[in-house]
Amino acid sequence: MKFYIHTFGCQMNVCDSLWIAAALRQKGYTQVMSEKEADVILINTCSVRQKPEQKVYSMLGRIEPYLKNNPNLIVGVGGCVAQQVKETFWEKFPFVRLIFGTDGVRSVPDSIVRLSENPDLKISLLDFLDYYPEREIIIDRTLTKQQAGAYVNIMQGCDNFCAYCIVPFTRGRQKSRKTENILNECKKFAEAGIKEITLLGQNVNSFGKDKYGDGVSFPQLIRKVSKIEGIRRIRFTTSHPKDISDELIALFGELENLCPAIHLPLQSGSNTILAKMGRKYTIEDYLQIVEKLRKVRDDIVITTDLIVGFPTETEEDFLETLKRVKEIEFDSSFSFKYSDRPGTKATKMEPKIPDEIKSERLKRLQNLQDKLTHKSLNKLKGKVVEVLVEGKSAKQGKDNQISLKGREGGGRVVNFLTKQTNNIHVGSLVKVKITEIKKHSLFGEVIL
Repeated sequence: MKFYIHTFGCQMNVCDSLWIAAALRQKGYTQVMSEKEADVILINTCSVRQKPEQKVYSMLGRIEPYLKNNPNLIVGVGGCVAQQVKETFWEKFPFVRLIFGTDGVRSVPDSIVRLSENPDLKISLLDFLDYYPEREIIIDRTLTKQQAGAYVNIMQGCDNFCAYCIVPFTRGRQKSRKTENILNECKKFAEAGIKEITLLGQNVNSFGKDKYGDGVSFPQLIRKVSKIEGIRRIRFTTSHPKDISDELIALFGELENLCPAIHLPLQSGSNTILAKMGRKYTIEDYLQIVEKLRKVRDDIVITTDLIVGFPTETEEDFLETLKRVKEIEFDSSFSFKYSDRPGTKATKMEPKIPDEIKSERLKRLQNLQDKLTHKSLNKLKGKVVEVLVEGKSAKQGKDNQISLKGREGGGRVVNFLTKQTNNIHVGSLVKVKITEIKKHSLFGEVIL
């Protein structure tokens, strides 16, 4: 049987989808790149904002006609939208046969086998478990030859309950994974040739602080991962400013294989809005963290998330956000218009900001960020950076050259040309001199 997986949303969803794919291949299924070819279609969803949720419904509407030619087609919906909507999915889309939440991921491969054996069966995997749902560590060596890095979950869920965020309702309360299991997975990836590990969690800084912790803090976990032979780069996401520690900050100046990059969501530059969001830090706290990070590592790349048009946000509040973005000079940012999410505190907050005002503010913010991103990238022009090769670039090579892409230590995309005879492949670490600055990426030439 052939399967197709479409993933919306965060890196944790990507990690879940990669595991499901590896587990299905292990059972003899074949992965295809088009939903039209598949006997099994899985959609891993995101409901952090309204737009990704609507994309899921649109995709399901597009898939439904496929059942005319393939009545045994198995369609499954997982992730945050599935956890949010639950079994009511079957009322609107009765052809969906599998619904699974984040704690149900490990049961998806076996469930698909059951569904293929019983055409009348439907399965729901939506229960939250009172422990981290460990799953088999599957290392597909054929696949690892095609990738430079791997994602490793270190926790599940979140206890913060920010006023705008649906995650605690769709991913459950925080559950830290056992350190031994995390390190075992990292070691197996390293043995398979993976050079970069990204540690994932809704709030990695609070790892080990819940009742499932085993006494190891997040900085201590990074130290342990850094000692694994073969791991050349370590990244992590996402960090909550209220939980970031001086010990973690210090690691950027101590560990050679900890990448000089951190994603640190600010959300708003206004203390008034931050308080209403329930973020539990002030702009002054955030600025102090940035100062400490840059003191330890002056070339650290700092990225962020920003929400415009949160309920009650005034023009003055928004100007505070612009002011702080300009002051901090983020290397890049992900910015979005606020949208109500079911069950969150912010849905009851008034007044709501008209969409036209949110759109106008978002445009101003993104225009500012484009200038800051260009300024950040321009600092690398003429410099030599180390790039971890991830694969072929969309840009075409000439003569006996091939075009490749990868990321430098700060996480920025670098495209470059190299001769076929140089034997540079996925997973290679190469020196590249930056010659051109693009809008969101860099271009250079290999230094041998």
